Amino acid sequence: TGRSILVPVIVMFAYALLGALDDWEGVRGKRRGDGMRARTKFTIQVILALLTATVLKYILDVPELIIPGVQVTLELGAWYVPVAAFIIIGGSNAINFTDGLDGLAGLIAATAFITYGGIAMLQGQIFVGRFCFTLVGALFGFLWFNVHPASLFMGDTGSLSLGATLAVVALMTGQWAILPVIAIIPVSEALSVIIQVAYFKLTKKFSNEGKRFFKMAPIHLHFELLGWSETQVVQRFWLISLLAAMFGVGLALV
Repeated sequence: TGRSILVPVIVMFAYALLGALDDWEGVRGKRRGDGMRARTKFTIQVILALLTATVLKYILDVPELIIPGVQVTLELGAWYVPVAAFIIIGGSNAINFTDGLDGLAGLIAATAFITYGGIAMLQGQIFVGRFCFTLVGALFGFLWFNVHPASLFMGDTGSLSLGATLAVVALMTGQWAILPVIAIIPVSEALSVIIQVAYFKLTKKFSNEGKRFFKMAPIHLHFELLGWSETQVVQRFWLISLLAAMFGVGLALV
């Protein structure tokens, strides 16, 4: 229904406010250059995600999990809220890690929202589809000024809100099992950071000297250090995202 769209809209503004506070702290606040304390930021993300997941389950009663390939809806019961909260937190941080090169996060997010907008329309979720396409239009307007060389930047204000909103849209369609496919680039960016930190700590523990698995993380920086230009990284990552999006739609329709 039209009212259900209030959930992703409120989530978008809530995470945008959190990102704006983080950006402000990094530029003008007491922690200039560092931004909001990681623990404080994560705690707020968890609270917002848990509240959103609770609303999705107990008020909107969205389809909990549609299994790709068989189109069977699986009920998660009490597990839905923590699982959905994890997806929202992961989504917000994954897009945040992706935002590092001109146009990258915007292009990836727009592709994902187009994909979920199409899936929502095919499932008869007209308002969810319209919301996604409206957001894509806004992203295209932003990308006009964000492509290389960028004159406008997303910051945490945009990346956190886009990631959380994408996760909520995926949850509302029930097709969140294919989110790691459709959002393969943000997922890869987040995993590269996790692997880098874990590998560094592990090697430091056993050899007293921390080593890096990648040249730098998130992974788009790794490819830049391999010699790819900024535009090459963005365009190639976007091509991968387009292929993954088409594959994701195929999974949703099977």
